[in-house]
Amino acid sequence: MIENVDSIRINFDTNSLWIVNITLAIIMLGVALDITVKDFKNLFNHPKKVFIGILLQFILVPATTLLLVYILKPQASLALGLMMVAACPGGNVSNFMTKLAKGNTALSVSLTAFATAMALFMTPINLAIWASFYQPTASILKEINLNPLEVTKIVLLILGIPLIIGMYINHIKPHFASKLSRILKPVSLLILISFILVAFYKNIDIFNKYIHHAFYLVFLLNSILYMVGFYTAKMAKMSFEDQKTLSIETGIQNSGLGLMLVFLFFQGLGGMALVVAFWGIWDIFSGLVLAYYWSRKSNHKILNV
Repeated sequence: MIENVDSIRINFDTNSLWIVNITLAIIMLGVALDITVKDFKNLFNHPKKVFIGILLQFILVPATTLLLVYILKPQASLALGLMMVAACPGGNVSNFMTKLAKGNTALSVSLTAFATAMALFMTPINLAIWASFYQPTASILKEINLNPLEVTKIVLLILGIPLIIGMYINHIKPHFASKLSRILKPVSLLILISFILVAFYKNIDIFNKYIHHAFYLVFLLNSILYMVGFYTAKMAKMSFEDQKTLSIETGIQNSGLGLMLVFLFFQGLGGMALVVAFWGIWDIFSGLVLAYYWSRKSNHKILNV
C-alpha cells in the first residue's frame, strides 16, 4: 500500500518561525556585508555570464525539476517541495564552496547577489508558474489559494531589507563589515542547521517513516542540477573555474527560505517540509564533497561529472 505523504503535517511550533525568519535575515545580512555595487557592475561587464547564470537559476533549474517530476510522478506534496526548492535563489554557502573548489569566487558572489535580488520577485512567480504545469501541485496551490504578492512581501522582508542594510554598511564601513561578516556567516548557518536538526528530532517518528520518499528525490535532483550547471557552462565555452562555479551555484539552493515559506503558507505540509528540510542538509554535504574533490584537482584535469 502506498503511504500517503500528502496527508501528514510536520509538528512545528509556529512561534519558532520567528527564529527562522531572524536567522535567514542574519544569514542574508552576513552575505550582503561582502557585496558591493561593484559586484553587480562586474556581472554586466560580462553579459554572457549574466545570461548563463539567469538561464540556469530561473529557467533551467525549475524546468529540470518539472521534467523530473513528470518522469517520477511523486506524490503532490513531495513534488511541490522540489518546486519550492527550485524557485528559491542560490544558497549563500555556495560562495564558500566555490572558494574551496578553486572556482571563480568573485563570479559566485556576484551571481548570489544578483539571484537574491531577482528572487524578491522571481521566487513567488516561479513557484506559481512551474507548479501550475503539474496538475497535482496546481491543485494544492488552488486549495491553499496562494497569493504570490504575499510571498513577495515575505521574501522582501527576509532577503531584500538585509541585502540593502548589509551593502550600505559595507559602503560606509568596509573594514567593520568584513569583520562582522566573518562572525555572522558561520554563526547564523550553524543556528539554521541546528533548527533543521531540532525539527527532525521533534518529528523523528514521521521522518523515520517517510524520509525515504524524500531522500531519492533530493539526491537525484541535486545531482542532476550540478551536472546541468557544469555542462551548460561547458557548452557555453566558459573557463573550468566558471564551470565549477556555475555547477555549485546551480546545485545549492536557499532551502532555509523555502522551509520558512512552507511553514508560513503551507502549514507544514508534510511532503514539502520533508523535501525542503532534507535538501538543506543534503546540498551542504554534497556541495562540500564536490568542492573538496575539485580542490584536489589541478585546473588542467577537467572533471567530467
